[in-house]
Parts: sequence; C-alpha cells; structure tokens
Amino acid sequence: MAHPLIILGYFAAWSIYARNYFITDIPGDKITHINYGFANIGSDGLIAIGDSWADLEKAFPGDTWDQPLRGNFNQLSKLKEKWPHIKTLISVGGWTWSGKFSDVAVDQNARRKFAASCVDFVLSYGFDGVDLDWEYPVSGGLSTNIHRPADRENYVLLLEEIREQLNVAGLQNGKTYLLTIATGAGTERIADMDLKNMVKYLDWINVMTYDFHGGWDTITGHNAPMYMNPDDAAADVAPGYIKSRYNSHSAIQAYIAAGVPREKLLFGLGLYGRGWQGVKNNNNGLFQDASSQLPMGTWENGVFDYDDLKSKYMPTYGKYWDDKSKVPYLYNPSTGVWISYDDVSSFQIKNQYVLDERLGGAFFWEFSQDRNSELIGLTHQMLNQGIVPSTSKTSVPPTGATTVTPNLSTLSSTSSPSTTTNGGGIESPWQPNVSYKIGDKVLYGGKVYMCIQPHTSLEGWTPVAVSALWQPVS
Repeated sequence: MAHPLIILGYFAAWSIYARNYFITDIPGDKITHINYGFANIGSDGLIAIGDSWADLEKAFPGDTWDQPLRGNFNQLSKLKEKWPHIKTLISVGGWTWSGKFSDVAVDQNARRKFAASCVDFVLSYGFDGVDLDWEYPVSGGLSTNIHRPADRENYVLLLEEIREQLNVAGLQNGKTYLLTIATGAGTERIADMDLKNMVKYLDWINVMTYDFHGGWDTITGHNAPMYMNPDDAAADVAPGYIKSRYNSHSAIQAYIAAGVPREKLLFGLGLYGRGWQGVKNNNNGLFQDASSQLPMGTWENGVFDYDDLKSKYMPTYGKYWDDKSKVPYLYNPSTGVWISYDDVSSFQIKNQYVLDERLGGAFFWEFSQDRNSELIGLTHQMLNQGIVPSTSKTSVPPTGATTVTPNLSTLSSTSSPSTTTNGGGIESPWQPNVSYKIGDKVLYGGKVYMCIQPHTSLEGWTPVAVSALWQPVS
C-alpha cells in the first residue's frame, strides 16, 4: 500500500502513575503517529511543560543519572528508534489547559511568540509536529476559559503563524513538520470555527467523535453513536440539534460540508465507555432518566476503560445493541447501572466508514484503555491491512508552503553541504540536491527564478512550491 492511512493514538502523561502504562507498552507496529498529551500554556504566553517529572525527569531502565533528557520524551525517542515510521506530536491544551488559547491568538505579537515557543519545543525535545487541542474557541470548555468572539478569526491567524514558523524550521534542517488540531464534534463547536480557512495550514484534523453524551446529561445516551437514533429523547432544537446531529456521521459530514478535504479528517475512536446509575429497567435503560450521581468508574466516576469493561462488566451485565446508532451498551437492572461503550462490532463499522468515506484515517483516546490492543489492532488490520508502514526517505515540500510567506530573516545564512553547486548564477534548469546561493538563477516551468536565500534544494522544493527561496524574474 503506497499511502497507508493515519492511525494515531494519544498517550496521556499521567498514564505512568496509577495506570502503570508506559511508552514501551505502545503497540508501535499498529500505529503511525503518537500525540503526547499535554503541554500547557504558561502565564507568559509560551508553550510550557505539562508535567516535568513525567515528561523530562523520571528515570526508566537504561537511563543514567547524568543524561541530559530522561522521562517520557526520551522514551518516545527510543520508541521511534525501534519503529522509525512513527511520528510524534506534542499536544497543547486539552480540556484542562485550554484557558489561555484566546490570549495567545489575540494579536500578531502574541501569536508570533507562542508559535516560536512551539517550534523551539519541537526542536528541543525531538517531536515531529504540534497538535493544538483548543477546547474550545469562542464558546464551550471550562467555565474559567477565556473566550472572545474574535477567536474564530484569530484561530486561523494562529495556525498560519505556527505553520509559517514550522516551515522555516523545516527549510533549515530538511524536515517537514506536522501541524494538526483536535476539534469538537458538536454542532456548536463546528460553527465556532472557520474550518475552510483553517485547513489550509493543517496536515489533518482530529475530530473528537465521542463524548456526545455523558454524566453531564440527566438521560442516558450513547458516548459515540455512529448514526442518529430517532428514538433519542434529546432535544432537536438550535443551536445544538442534539438528537439529529450529535453522532459521528453527522459530525464528519458537517466538516466535509464546511470545506475540509476528506483526506484531512481523522475519525475519533474512544477506547472507553460512559455510564450512569439509578436507571430504571425500561427499554433496557436506553434513553432513560438517570441519577446525577455517577457510578464508580475505572479511574474516575462514570468513565470505564475498555479493558475494565471486558473483565468486570461484560461477563455479568446484559449486553445490548442499538441497531440504529450501531453501537453497543451494557445494563444491569439490579444495580441500575447503564454503560455506553464501543466494541469490536462498532469499531468494524466505524473503520469501514473511514474507508468508505475516504477519510485520512483514525485516532484513539487513549492507549492505556486498550492494553491488549484488541480495538487498536482491529483498526490497524482494517485500515492498513496489518502492514507496518515503511520509513520514507523522500523529502516533500512543507504543508502550506504555497499559501504562506515565511519570515526570511530567521533563515540560516549558510546552506547545507552539497556535492553540486549552481555554477555561479548561470540560468540552468532547477534541480534537487543542488546548493544554491543568493543571486543564482534557474529555469523552471519556462520561467526564470532568482535565489533569495542560500539553501540546498530537496525533492519538491521547486521555485513554485517554496516561494520563500525563489523570486520570479520578469
């Protein structure tokens, strides 16, 4: 398969504590990308380490007391040595740490500072890109979050700035850095984003097609329904249209309708379930009133790891299937506990949807909830036929290179070494792997271009694709 689909998983920094799940437990042969969650945003408007002990300091087997970097970040580097096809991204924000996004996006100076800190973070700790988990611009998220109506436009400008600075870094060291975001699947969250303009600067969007219903509701409902169930008791009025649009299919189609290319959409797969208690035995507990007090979950009330559900709940609870929403649920009438979750059957349907809709791939929240990789492995088998992607040595032009103009003053004044040179400004055809200096002229596409920054050309870095390096000569 020439172009394997993306299979991405989130690794949560806190997994190494009570959950006892480590980077070495990640099934590197079944994924293509890892999002590490999370980095924070400091009071100075710069990206900040989220958990210094977990990220940088904890000693793992093989570490020494005097090595410059330990912790999970060093473990990620070791994992990539073992599985060189894997790319890693630092995820910024998340549900807990999205409070300052509006401030770092509010003006050009704030955006420039934050973007520069993200690039420095990526270079310092060996990541392959940045993933912004702003939950959420304009409205939503924690009540303490800062919101502005201008967040919609400012988010586009923030992404443009980060993309530009990542491209500059890529030009300096011959890499292509990734820029992605995680976004909500609810109607209101989609409306609060200018997706058509945002996607110009993004490699893909992780659509969180889960958490449609949970303990914040007083009526049971599916955590991640594939389709609408007409019997859903939820309201179907503006702005949410919860009954008809709070499902994975409606969310994905809304992104497509908003102008996001299918190949830039990743389908979110939850490796957990959400539950209620105090649910009466009507309709096997589906769409029924529930207590506001949530049942004890695996690590937090109302939330259950897939592994936990398999070992402790599925053997004794009644298992049911909603054939309209295409997802399972569990119910114990004696305790009144009702749980919505995903299993092999619903994952098969959702992964087939990724294939049928020609999406870019899928992603999981989060690794530690499926320790035996039953659902992760199924996804790998369906989307990529169980094949481990090979390592590509071919450089490609940075995403967004034709739509942004990098800050040329930050480029290095010296170019990388090369075995060939242009030959003193002669107008010869542009070629890859050639060392060009300022003033060199080349022919490309029937036009003459002059080099405006010294560099060694790479495959795809044509004068048309990377305007930061070349200027057309009239």
